[in-house]
Amino acid sequence: MIRHVVTELAAGRGGQIVTPNVDILRLTRRDRESRAHVESASLVVADGKPLIWASQIAGRPLPARVPGSDLIWSLSAALAEQDRSVYLMGGAPSTPSRAEQVMRSRIPRLRIAGHLSPPFGFDTHPEQLDEVCATVAATQPDLVFVGLGFPKQERVIARLRPLLPRAWFLGCGAAIGFVAGVHRRAPQWMQLSGLEWAHRLASEPARLMRRYLVHDLPFALELLAVSARQRLHLRPEAPADRVAGGPDEPVQAGGPH
Repeated sequence: MIRHVVTELAAGRGGQIVTPNVDILRLTRRDRESRAHVESASLVVADGKPLIWASQIAGRPLPARVPGSDLIWSLSAALAEQDRSVYLMGGAPSTPSRAEQVMRSRIPRLRIAGHLSPPFGFDTHPEQLDEVCATVAATQPDLVFVGLGFPKQERVIARLRPLLPRAWFLGCGAAIGFVAGVHRRAPQWMQLSGLEWAHRLASEPARLMRRYLVHDLPFALELLAVSARQRLHLRPEAPADRVAGGPDEPVQAGGPH
């Protein structure tokens, strides 16, 4: 995937990466706008162990989990080798500047075109949204990390893509905060065992309890159950098949479109 992005940049072609997890997959099932954001992406890769498990159970295994929190490092390292630039957008006022300092120390050759913490609610005010997009576009970055949460970050990316047609974009959620050290990622063993969500829930219970336990957990169990039915050739109606297209046009989330 990283080779693909580097190759496309060299050819002057931009694009967008979307990394669905269980929560994003759940939203695409019930929300037309969310589904459209995934459908319009150049690359769709699974960020979430339940998606990998479901694909394996259904007999259509995805090659690997590709978290946005890892991509912010691997893509930046690859672009540094090509003398290309990245832009950091998202987080509290001091977060992207701290993330920039950390990235400069770990990847000295990386060119960082700029960073921005947009004001709260900027996306609901057309003038502020235009100003934010103009600020980013003026720096002409090769890749923009937008960490505003799905689907807000994808809405902003949709506005930026026409302004930067040769650039790549990644909606990276909390990744900028992880880089800055504002939030801590789960230990490696929790990431590998599919328990990263539990670590995040413990870190921010008030904000994430309803999302994870009331909405996402039942959906994840349904996803696994329906994937098992698919494997047995019973009722092929898995929520994963509705990431893109209608119920009669299943598209597996994973890899370039």
